Amino acid sequence: MSESNLQRLQAAMRRASVPAILISDIANARWVSGFTGSSAVVLVTPDSARLLTDSRYTLQVGEEVKVMPSFSFANPTTQVEFIATHAGEMHIGKLAFEAGSVTYDTWQKWSEKLAGVELYPAPDVIGPLRMVKSAEEIGAIRDACRLADSAFQHVRRMLQPGVTEYDIALELEFYFRRNGAELAFPPIVVSGDRSARPHGHPSEKKLECGDFVTMDFGAKLKGQCSDMTRTVVMGDATDRHREVYDAVLRAQLAAIAALKPGAAAKDVDAAARNLLGEAGLAEYFGHGLGHGLGSVVHDLGRLAPTSTDTIEVGQVWTIEPGVYIPGFGGVRIEDDVVVTPNGVEILNHTPKELLLLPD
Repeated sequence: MSESNLQRLQAAMRRASVPAILISDIANARWVSGFTGSSAVVLVTPDSARLLTDSRYTLQVGEEVKVMPSFSFANPTTQVEFIATHAGEMHIGKLAFEAGSVTYDTWQKWSEKLAGVELYPAPDVIGPLRMVKSAEEIGAIRDACRLADSAFQHVRRMLQPGVTEYDIALELEFYFRRNGAELAFPPIVVSGDRSARPHGHPSEKKLECGDFVTMDFGAKLKGQCSDMTRTVVMGDATDRHREVYDAVLRAQLAAIAALKPGAAAKDVDAAARNLLGEAGLAEYFGHGLGHGLGSVVHDLGRLAPTSTDTIEVGQVWTIEPGVYIPGFGGVRIEDDVVVTPNGVEILNHTPKELLLLPD
């Protein structure tokens, strides 16, 4: 039987000599416990763990959390008082906390209530573990990608002149929810010169012949996300449409080929960025090549010129180069890719050749 995330964390704590950690980042709390509620903290030592939540989730936490005991509090008890009680019962004298997700106000309250407990910023023992997905997590991401593929096929019939960006985004959302998934993030649907906005919001603009239409969407299924982007052209494509699209596609394929165990994340980004530079388009590619993917859509890890990450087996990355030309439009092509001992597995199967719609 494979190790649970809790067991992996406890082994890492022993290696790093961390006597106890208070996990307050909700994504990390979910990763270590399986709890899907919106409020919880987890106390972990190398040999024990407890999840603490409030009375809204008493029944839910009992159903979801199997790897550790769970406890809930109600008024007039406060969360910090509850933490102090359980830290005392666990005989914790020195406690690491997640400085990156804790406000100064929260730290002050903890310091006042956790009398006799030494609080200190935790070393990054969770991040490297979260970046390498378990077989179960990869399976859930694969299912979420399969649903994203089918969502594209579902909305493809709507991609015709006269339909609004907003209606397409609504249909994507309905499709995901009707198939038992949450939204990984609000869908992005932008067309014409609005497609030059990488994170543009869908509007009442109607699709027109000659538009690039960029759709970025993803499902959250069994706690894991997908994140896929496809760009199509309404009607006939001009030479400029084809030139830009072809360059972005070649950049994406080059980056996927560079995504290998042991590679530097910044070098994977460079594989795409250099190719776009050769095409005279690098100035229009302002964001990073991709990010980690998992229980949150922008999970830990970055593929970017300044990244210090290293590619490892079991990581899942988005590969999403884009070119955004003001006044003309933009193209982004994105797949989710898992790193394997022999290279990569592309989890999306929607074709990437330039589509002219309606066909």
